[in-house]
Amino acid sequence: MTGLRTVLIADDDRAIRTVLSQALGRAGYQVRATSSAATLWRWVEDGEGDLVITDVIMPDENGLDLVPRIRRVRPEMRVIVMSAQSTFATAVKATQRGAFEYLPKPFDLREVLGTVERALAAPPDAPPPEEAEGEKLPLIGRSAAMQEIYRTVARLTTTDLTVMVTGESGTGKELIARALHDYGKRRTGPFVAINMAAIPRELIEAELFGHERGAFTGALNRGIGRFEQAAGGTLFLDEIGDMPPEAQTRLLRVLQEGEFTTVGGRQPIKANVRIVAATHRELRHQIRQGLFREDLFYRLNVVPIRLPPLRERLEDIPLLARHFVDRARASGLPSKQLAPEALEALKGHGWPGNARELENLMRRMAALYPQEVIGADAVAAELAEAAPVAGPDGHPAPMTLEQAVECHLASFMAAHKDGVPVKELYDRVIAEVERPLLRMALSATRGNQIKAAAMLGLNRNTLRKKLRELELPVVRGA
Repeated sequence: MTGLRTVLIADDDRAIRTVLSQALGRAGYQVRATSSAATLWRWVEDGEGDLVITDVIMPDENGLDLVPRIRRVRPEMRVIVMSAQSTFATAVKATQRGAFEYLPKPFDLREVLGTVERALAAPPDAPPPEEAEGEKLPLIGRSAAMQEIYRTVARLTTTDLTVMVTGESGTGKELIARALHDYGKRRTGPFVAINMAAIPRELIEAELFGHERGAFTGALNRGIGRFEQAAGGTLFLDEIGDMPPEAQTRLLRVLQEGEFTTVGGRQPIKANVRIVAATHRELRHQIRQGLFREDLFYRLNVVPIRLPPLRERLEDIPLLARHFVDRARASGLPSKQLAPEALEALKGHGWPGNARELENLMRRMAALYPQEVIGADAVAAELAEAAPVAGPDGHPAPMTLEQAVECHLASFMAAHKDGVPVKELYDRVIAEVERPLLRMALSATRGNQIKAAAMLGLNRNTLRKKLRELELPVVRGA
């Protein structure tokens, strides 16, 4: 039993008021419930209650508007916000206005009771600052997986904690980084992104930390690095798994000491940035292979956020498809609608390219199909073109190496469609294929370089040279 502490409930749905009142009563709380925001506010002003549970949409006032008012007159009172809207913007607003927790509807009673218990036991804190208005919806989806991401991101907007975002290509990792910035404490500062996979390895340190005049061949003037450009804001380190070892060491030092020096410089510069890193790689696997520093991983992985692939949140596909159709129209493409059966047909695809693949499909159909309402047949035809060929057992045949590389390159080039230069692309693609090939050949021959070279059709000297060029460990074999 929790004692006679009183919970105030405001919700215009009688069934929800009844269910919550009964559950909280059985848990040992006193309960007062109303369908009116005005009544709830009168109870709060009169000093009643120890905790508030409020819906967002009520007949006389938006529940989110009540939260900062309650926190100003009763700073010790915790507020739990519930909403059937279940959007990222709702979660962020609830958090920024001072709510203890945001719970999407439908809710789990055990989660509600656990949240109430935590809220009543939590120490008091200061009222939140006034919120900067501006409605924007960078994240789309109402699946349970996305709801948890909304709540995590909403909590992180009030902190400067370092975040590691993982997920397959096309899942929207940069959207998470931008949401953390746009809704966070550093929103008035710059958002600076750098893609480790898009910069020659020998230039990454200069790109990140800047360089002094004469620091290397071609450095005719002092160069400002991304850390300085992002001062006061957020630095997004995309594809952190592609960072070369020497740059990893330098980045670790910055995270440990909070300052850095330019390439060729000696004067320390304070690092005033919030760091969000992202990767589609499995960094723990790279750590085991000696390709990524374990100590750097733990410095970056303070708060991990995993973005689920689209195939794990199929219920979000209709909402995403409509959103992408609207975006296509806003960019000047013809206005289209998707028939209900067409939206259902989209759920049958595997979506290896995730949300980016879905957006490309919606844009293509908006541009190429003359009918205003796109039906299931048109969607099925497009998806058939993208589907892998069935194997002899009736299951989809695996992609060929050529198809896999083409799919990866399509995602890579789409990520740089805004004109970011991609340098030395040919050599970098060849290196990405050669690295796993050489690693697997050495693994298959237990490190015997003579046998590995024979397997690959190379002579031993060529193999050793490639191992050095690709910075792969040279295993001394017989």
